[in-house]
Amino acid sequence: MNLGLTDKVALITGGSKGIGFQTALDLSAEGAHVAIVARSEEHLQKAKDEIKEKTGREVLTISADVSQESECKRAVDEAVAHFGKLHILVNNAGTAAAKAFEDVDGEAWQNDLDLKLGGTIHCSRYAIPHMKEQGGGAIVNLAAVVAKTPPASSLPSSVSRSAGLALTQAMSKDLGKHNIRVNAVCIGLIRSDQIEKMWQNNRPDLTWDEFSHETGKGIPLGRIGDTQEASNVITFLVSDAASYVTGTSVNIDGGSGNAL
Repeated sequence: MNLGLTDKVALITGGSKGIGFQTALDLSAEGAHVAIVARSEEHLQKAKDEIKEKTGREVLTISADVSQESECKRAVDEAVAHFGKLHILVNNAGTAAAKAFEDVDGEAWQNDLDLKLGGTIHCSRYAIPHMKEQGGGAIVNLAAVVAKTPPASSLPSSVSRSAGLALTQAMSKDLGKHNIRVNAVCIGLIRSDQIEKMWQNNRPDLTWDEFSHETGKGIPLGRIGDTQEASNVITFLVSDAASYVTGTSVNIDGGSGNAL
């Protein structure tokens, strides 16, 4: 299947590691021009080198903190200045934050909202005019399955991510007339640095597959997901193959979610 991504320009926040990195790698392999945003110059350079090694393509690295509006604008401006256009935005930046309500102070609430919700809002605001110039575009917002049915001790992330789902649907209604599609993916338990540390610290006696299946016993598919499996869905959603898909969310959770 031709995904129609050749020479498209994509900006990915949180693009130096995990799902963001894998998505950058896959979009590059499909012929897209990719800019990745993260705070760490070291992690950005490592990601850039690996993508070049695996795909032969250069990526633009932008060191920025997308919890700040001015940094979101700068990231978009740098990507457009370098490539001359912008078609795709993947709002992936975020951190794990899960505590009981009474354990989350005001600063933690604000930091989480600024990064996960504010970063998505501001990066999208500055990207959309450039997408309009190209006759359309695609935005994918990263969320989590807990955004749909928040359990206990899932704050502040579940609230930030729930707001992101509302934002996704509202944006899709406003932007459809400009041929800009906006969708979300709701992530479940996916292999990440945090999960890797849990494996190494708690069960170094197990292989990754053994740890994955043990930890994923409560998941219908019986294992932890891989970043490639998340990237596959994101890549589809930003591609021409999903040209009639907007305003929806897709669970990437091995069936663990309690809502469609």
